Amino acid sequence: MTPPRVLVFPDGGPRIGGGHVMRCLTLAEALSDQGAQVAFAANAAAGAVIAAYGPVGVEVFPLPDDLDAAVAVVSQAPADWVLLDHYRLTLSQEATLKGKRRLAVLDDLADRPRAADLWLDPGYGRTAADYASLARPGASVLAGPAYAPVRPAFAALRAQALARRALDTPPARALVFLGLGDLDAITARVLRALRPALPTLTFDVVLGKGAASLPALWDAPDPRVRLHVDTPAMAELCAQADLAIGAGGSATWERAVLGLPSVTVILADNQRAMAQAMARDGLTLALDSSAPDFDARLAAAARQLLDDAALRQALSARISALCDGRGAARFAEVLLREAGS
Repeated sequence: MTPPRVLVFPDGGPRIGGGHVMRCLTLAEALSDQGAQVAFAANAAAGAVIAAYGPVGVEVFPLPDDLDAAVAVVSQAPADWVLLDHYRLTLSQEATLKGKRRLAVLDDLADRPRAADLWLDPGYGRTAADYASLARPGASVLAGPAYAPVRPAFAALRAQALARRALDTPPARALVFLGLGDLDAITARVLRALRPALPTLTFDVVLGKGAASLPALWDAPDPRVRLHVDTPAMAELCAQADLAIGAGGSATWERAVLGLPSVTVILADNQRAMAQAMARDGLTLALDSSAPDFDARLAAAARQLLDDAALRQALSARISALCDGRGAARFAEVLLREAGS
């Protein structure tokens, strides 16, 4: 049987960041590993992330930024399945790009009908019942952190990282990763709050090459701050860190696989509900970057993580139990099984 051809269509842009593209790259790798033929359709912003982090030689159909024009290109590209990670398309546009093919969607919101045959929502607390009124009859729903798309490098380091956290040695390294796009130069702002609050720690700071904070950080070097620009070593940095300050969204599950105790910074409305629910259930500390006292609250929360060994161990144990890093493989198994049915 001819392997199914999957065309992946992620959104990307200055205000959107690279998270959609990164989790699509993870799913694409899992699909390829299980025998699918995978290509991407991407605008310039998404294409830049694919070029930096994707496999060498991956096929990419370039898309214009205009959504109607992009849908027209995708609707004509050869595929058996379209894998969509995009919040801005209408139901009509989704139906057009689907055509006579099958459509899989990544959806974190459960707020509207989609033209999907297969839904993926790895959100905390999500179940298939959340989509009962949204999914068309016969559609499949994969819900909850067990399906979170996390790169294999994280699962490979899971046992080692969890064993080290159980020892609970005094913290020495903090990971700061607030998205490759660094919305509104949030990284530099966070570091200004953290450096005096955590005077004994070294900071591993991850950014994309176009991050707004980079000029200020380059111009005022700090021996305690190590900059990692478009790094391929994210899993290693998470495993080596003792605590983290990280954005909500898909990076939450990278930290979870490695049991990294964290302060989750809410940067967008669609991150708020999940981050706050996880904080209520003792899985993370969570702060909203739009709060007027955010800087002071961040310094206090980071200091709490530094000083409270029992809190770090509790956060690590609870969040690592949610996600083992095999979500992308589980998703690929279902899609390919349905492709053969």
